[in-house]
Amino acid sequence: MSAENRTLVIKIGTSSLTEHDGSLSHTKVAQIVQQVCMLKDRGDSVVIVTSGSIAAGFRRLGHTQRPKAIAAKQAAAAVGQGLLMEEYTRGLLEGGYVGAQILLTRGDFTDKRRYDNVFNALMELLKCGAVPIINENDTTSIEELRFGDNDTLSAQVAAMIHADMLLLLTDIEGLYTADPRKNPAAEHIPYVEAVTPRIEALGGDAASSLSSGGMRSKITAAALATASGVPVFICSSAGENAVINGVDRVSKGTYFAAGKNHLKTRQQWMAFYTQGKGRLYIDSGAAKALTEGGKSLLPSGIVAIEGEFAKGEVVDVYSSENVFLGRGISGYDKAALAAVKGRHTGTRQTVAVHRNDWVGAEKIRLIKDDEEVGE
Repeated sequence: MSAENRTLVIKIGTSSLTEHDGSLSHTKVAQIVQQVCMLKDRGDSVVIVTSGSIAAGFRRLGHTQRPKAIAAKQAAAAVGQGLLMEEYTRGLLEGGYVGAQILLTRGDFTDKRRYDNVFNALMELLKCGAVPIINENDTTSIEELRFGDNDTLSAQVAAMIHADMLLLLTDIEGLYTADPRKNPAAEHIPYVEAVTPRIEALGGDAASSLSSGGMRSKITAAALATASGVPVFICSSAGENAVINGVDRVSKGTYFAAGKNHLKTRQQWMAFYTQGKGRLYIDSGAAKALTEGGKSLLPSGIVAIEGEFAKGEVVDVYSSENVFLGRGISGYDKAALAAVKGRHTGTRQTVAVHRNDWVGAEKIRLIKDDEEVGE
């Protein structure tokens, strides 16, 4: 990765934007925006994924502490989102740059057309030199509030636009063997080659009462981003020039290396965001050819079909022993595939799932639905 002309996604957590009493810190936001302008000045493209809307708004509605009820959170976000954007856009304009607000939901990633529309809009904004400022649409959606302090959202955005780096700013200097605030013997981990079960086990709960994402959600985000070819750096937002030093990997933090065999955009969508409309069960020969031989799935190898799906929709593929093998885009609708399954229809038969439209089970990481509700 060169020192300049990179595409950077910078995720800023609630604790990095607020005072100790939970109110929005004008000073912290201004310092972050100034550094974003510095990155722009030296040729980088920057996307901001920001938390803080609930924290910025709940006191304006008379709450003395962050609310827990969904409706109260949504109301606070409705107030706080405008306040937060005002801070960002004013600072960017002072630096000579345009900010562009984008509010996203889970459905913007699971629906392929909406996914493509978000991608096209982001690329056009970056082409024009603008700084997209992304947050979840907390006011109108309940289901998507389960991402975990925008960590997963930032990873999804970084993967979507094939960013050169995802920077996760938080209130701790990266990954440790234990929580350093509770265990003085905890050792800092500066480099992670791959997100293994051992690394995942190091994730903790939410870092503070103001934010919803702890190290657990950051490790999940790192796994998603690195599988898509995007390296991740986690570091503290405290200190002067934290953003610049984090992007340049000068500050103390944890670097997660990008996966070597990363997924293409369509494969990312299948692996991380969508679910199969139906199921195909295949024999052992087809399973071996698909998972080990790098071949496409032919109708002749299919032994059973479940669910209803159209041509071009995603299906999950299982072995005849009910082992999940992966996910792909069907070349047939359900009725047409049922008519030819198990049959050899000649050398020119249409494949059931083409190799280019396939992602194996080992690459698939499902977004969990049980994350704490946050912003």
